[in-house]
Amino acid sequence: MSLSASSFKPAQIWEIPGGVHPPENKTQSMGLPLGEIPIADELIFPFSQHLGTPAMPIVSVGDNVLAGQKIAEAVGVMSAPIHASTSGTIIAIEDRTLPHTSGMPGPCVVLKSDGQHKSIPSQEIKDYRAFPPSDLVPIIREAGIAGLGGAGFPTALKLSPKAETHIDTLILNGTECEPYITADDRLMQDFAAEVVAGAELLAYILNEPKRIIIGIEDNKPLALAAIEEAAQHTRVEVISFPTKYPSGGEKQLIQILTGKEVPSGKIPAHLGIVVQNVGTAAAAWRAVRYGETLTWRITTVVGESLKTQRNIKALLGTPIRHILNEHGFDESQCSRLIMGGPMMGFALPSADVPLVKTTNCILAPSHTEMPEPPPAQACIRCGMCAEACPASLLPQQLYWYAKAEDYERLQNHNLFDCIECGACSYVCPSAIPLVQYYRAAKGTIQQQQKEKVKSDHARKRFEFRKQRIEEAEREKEAKRLARKQAAEKARQLAAEKKDVTASAPSEPKTNADLVSAAMARVQQQEQDPIAQQAKFERAVTSAKDRVEKLQQRLNQADEEQKNTISAQLKQAQTNLEKAQGRLKAAEENIASLAVTAEKTTQPEEDAAASAIAKAKAKSEALAAMPPEEKLNNQITSLQSRIEKARDKLQQAEAEGSEHIDALRTGLEKLEAKLVKTQNELETSLGHVISAEENIANLSSPEEETVKPEEDAAAAAIAKAKAKSEALATMSPEEKLNNQINSLQSRIEKARDKLQKAEAEGSEHIDALRTGLEKLEAKLVKTQGDLEKSS
Repeated sequence: MSLSASSFKPAQIWEIPGGVHPPENKTQSMGLPLGEIPIADELIFPFSQHLGTPAMPIVSVGDNVLAGQKIAEAVGVMSAPIHASTSGTIIAIEDRTLPHTSGMPGPCVVLKSDGQHKSIPSQEIKDYRAFPPSDLVPIIREAGIAGLGGAGFPTALKLSPKAETHIDTLILNGTECEPYITADDRLMQDFAAEVVAGAELLAYILNEPKRIIIGIEDNKPLALAAIEEAAQHTRVEVISFPTKYPSGGEKQLIQILTGKEVPSGKIPAHLGIVVQNVGTAAAAWRAVRYGETLTWRITTVVGESLKTQRNIKALLGTPIRHILNEHGFDESQCSRLIMGGPMMGFALPSADVPLVKTTNCILAPSHTEMPEPPPAQACIRCGMCAEACPASLLPQQLYWYAKAEDYERLQNHNLFDCIECGACSYVCPSAIPLVQYYRAAKGTIQQQQKEKVKSDHARKRFEFRKQRIEEAEREKEAKRLARKQAAEKARQLAAEKKDVTASAPSEPKTNADLVSAAMARVQQQEQDPIAQQAKFERAVTSAKDRVEKLQQRLNQADEEQKNTISAQLKQAQTNLEKAQGRLKAAEENIASLAVTAEKTTQPEEDAAASAIAKAKAKSEALAAMPPEEKLNNQITSLQSRIEKARDKLQQAEAEGSEHIDALRTGLEKLEAKLVKTQNELETSLGHVISAEENIANLSSPEEETVKPEEDAAAAAIAKAKAKSEALATMSPEEKLNNQINSLQSRIEKARDKLQKAEAEGSEHIDALRTGLEKLEAKLVKTQGDLEKSS
């Protein structure tokens, strides 16, 4: 370890532009040692005591808390938690007036003190170098440490620069250039060892930068001596420089101590520099070494309307009125209450606001000490404001643009480089409150930027929705065109087959031959590999479309929706693989049939003849079968189909298929048809028995009156008999016409269902469309059969 550089050789310093020398007024509060006051009965903790996002409360009304206990959690990186500064009970979580320039109310936790000041147990770390720096930053963050110099920037964020940023200089700011304020002066005198220890701790966390500097103005000789003594045998440099306001500004201090200027719009980390307040460093040291959370700070209480002027160790949340009363406040003599100094502070709307982390001074001046400012006069273009500006801006131009609300030119003239030090307002002979114009313009620009971000997001959402709708329409149009082409191809194939059939020599055919030929054609189409291939190609196209849509939805979904969409996407990919497998099998089947066809066509002719003979035999058997036996056969067939439908439904439910509802509806229809057929069979058998009884009763001398139920049964038998006789006498052409009429009616219903499903965005659109295509193909085929028959 080397000795302190400042103890043995003078350090080089640089001059900053501008600056002023207002009356310091620092002796009033330094005449007494650091004091303490009794704990207030009621303490108020605003959620926003730092720069960034307000904290979120984690306590409820009625909870008992201890000193140092967390009562509000940090929200995001740019935030800091809030801790109770004493023990007591939470009596309210409500809006209270905030210590802010706006004077607006904001959410606060209100704590009623129990007067016992019980604290939570703390965990000490004797040697922080035994821990990696990454383990120490969360401790500082959880302790709620924020910049105590006035800005309130979360300390943990400054101690976590980007990976590509190398920090080579750490600066502790002990300048305290604002008039009246002596909180840091008192801190450095009474807690010099903690300040130096805090500097070494922060340097360790920042991977040991080359230089560690504590900068102090030369108007604090006692603080300078105390820090130099504490910094002996360390590598901490203590540098003193001439007093000038506002040398305590972050960018101004960097220029004074290093000669480097922070570029416009950049932060000190871009130059490899980190700046922390001396009070912040001491608080971080206590958080790591003793496990203390930030519950108190040193605050200057000063002004001629007070009997006692001094620095106190004040608990956060203490009402300003309680502090003033403990110092003999005479409200009639006070011109106004100011939080902070006379240059950068702001007037308080009420003395009931609480002391917060950034409250370094409470100024209660008398009317003679700080009279009301004179009314503003017209600008005389003297240029004194430009000479006083430490940021080398053009305050006069900024003033004109702010009055004209020319926000674009304000930004072009680097309005946001203004540190709002008030030097321009201090020297203005026309008493123009220049800083107020700059603050108002900054607020308006920031609000416009937020609204622009919202507007851009809304516009992007609208454009994306429009694009999505257009893509959906294009996909629908492509599908319509594909279906139209498929239908044209089917009609063309049907016409070609018709031409081939017409050109071949034929013999006169009977009705039985026509029926057999029709049944053979139906069976052939069901087994047609080309038709099967077209069907599977449509299934593959539909599955691919669904996979693509789900993938797009997954890419645009938030975290809560991703799990659901991922499951649907996985199922859709499985269905796509199955459809591709069926298509491949169909293509292999066509290839196999082509090879077989090259060898011989005789087996196909035999198979066709066999199928025709089988269909003819089945037709003759059905014609000779009595009605009761036909119903029995139909019941057996329905029971078999129901078993298969149940198996398919169970498999679909196990796989989470999108066709569960369609399969369940089909099963219910089959079960209803089975019940209906069974009832028809029972009715038919009952009619036979009833007819036999009636014949027997005709020969009986005791003839009874026929009941209405028997008349209805007889009418049903007669109706069924008439329908059967009509079908028996109907020609094949008439039967085909009846079938065509039935198919047309079913097609109309299927189209209505499909249109309704498309309007509702149902997941059964593909299934309904496939069913409609099948009905249309069957109608074309039946019409072709009718044309051939006629």
